[in-house]
Amino acid sequence: MEGDNCSFPPDLSDDHSQRGSVASSATLSRAQDVLVYLFGESAVHLSVEGLGSVSVQELGRSVREALQIPESAPDAFAFWLCSPLLELQLKVRHQPYKLCRQWQDLLYRFTDASEDDISQGSSAHTRGLSAWTEWVELSAASVLHSELRDFYEPYLQYRRNVFYPKSKELQIKDEAVLRLLYEEARSNILSGRYPCDPEHWAGLGALSLALEEGPGLDSQQITTKIREKKLPSFVPAHVAMGSGGFFSTLRGKSSRQAELEQKLSEEYGKISKSTGSSLEPQQLLHQYLSMCHTLPYYGCAFFCGEIDKPAQGILQRGKRKAVSVGICLDGVYVMDVKEKHVLLGLRFSELSWDHSRPEEEGDSHILWLEFDGEEDGTPVNKLLKIYSKQAELMSGFIEFCVELMSTSEGGAANEPGVPQEPTGQEAGTRNGRGGRRGMLQRQGSVVCSRVHSLNTISYVDNGKEIKRLKPKRAASFFARQATAPTYSAVNTESLEQG
Repeated sequence: MEGDNCSFPPDLSDDHSQRGSVASSATLSRAQDVLVYLFGESAVHLSVEGLGSVSVQELGRSVREALQIPESAPDAFAFWLCSPLLELQLKVRHQPYKLCRQWQDLLYRFTDASEDDISQGSSAHTRGLSAWTEWVELSAASVLHSELRDFYEPYLQYRRNVFYPKSKELQIKDEAVLRLLYEEARSNILSGRYPCDPEHWAGLGALSLALEEGPGLDSQQITTKIREKKLPSFVPAHVAMGSGGFFSTLRGKSSRQAELEQKLSEEYGKISKSTGSSLEPQQLLHQYLSMCHTLPYYGCAFFCGEIDKPAQGILQRGKRKAVSVGICLDGVYVMDVKEKHVLLGLRFSELSWDHSRPEEEGDSHILWLEFDGEEDGTPVNKLLKIYSKQAELMSGFIEFCVELMSTSEGGAANEPGVPQEPTGQEAGTRNGRGGRRGMLQRQGSVVCSRVHSLNTISYVDNGKEIKRLKPKRAASFFARQATAPTYSAVNTESLEQG
């Protein structure tokens, strides 16, 4: 799969930038030291000639050679330009140095950072560019320490390709490649970017312990190792810290720590009993990734946004909740940043979407997600508004994924022995909704959607037009096509007033 064909991130001019160059062409033509970050607090040091014009494709060959990544898995990883405000996967033809020069422009366009804050970060931005053109003599530990990265300064990272299918991961045999995938997945689990239930994080934490210390420890050794490395090395930070509420304080930190240690010890014991001490690291890595694959948002690209909070009286109107929006080849997932759980998860066959730009000063970029739901037993259409300056990126990414999946499904449908999904009236009969898409169910797991907690706009189809339920106001804002395509866009011209 070629990154050139992807509309995410948007194309930027490689020849023009509003930022001046910080290095002469003579300087850039000489061999320069470059630092490429990896997950797991490590990095690859490269010496690159012609840094100002080197492409991702050329840089990729050097990194794969340094990491000894086999030619059988060249598409598993990609280069990303990252900062706490923005993460972008680069295409193979992009030139990282030139995109680094444009980083402030990207922050203006796709983040809510103020112009003053971005401008004040210009000196740090210049330092970031200088890091591409001269090697600063610092110890490896201090270079890799995340606190040294400026909030507005991008760094180059080599990590999982968002378009790499999960099915191909488990076919990988090379331990070095599996280790890179493991470190990234582990980082996302521990940071809470991948919400998971206790049975998941306990099992994953036990596998991490087995990978680091081997599967043959007794119960006393397990407790000792956990205390040496600290709980946040094995369970998500918000789990290790607890809710911080009144009852949590009464119970005491030591009691909670003992409970988590016991849970990890039990899960570790299951691994030892089922495999003994003969389990190879490659098998443990496969087990870890397989468990992560049960999380539907594994491998997503993540975007920042906000949604409206449900109204709870006159004084509670107009407030918003910070969300993280994950998009991958499987669908779209909206997650509560604070509570670390999924608010809405939709496969592409379950949604329609659109992106609207602000028409007046003070308006927001909005990503609209439309899906099927229920109000008092009546099937309705629901619309969720996600406010984000990255809505354009999200919309383009969804469109590309849908087209990519449609192409893949079309090829698979022509293969002998591959069952085809029912369409049209046949599909409607099977799900009992007259052609409507599958309705989301309310469930307790952090992985499942919490549609009841969303502030959505609800509509109902009366056979002639689509009407909004509350308030009772007829509005033909969008219409479904009789042929039921794989996806459709939502017409949002009049909805922003609702």
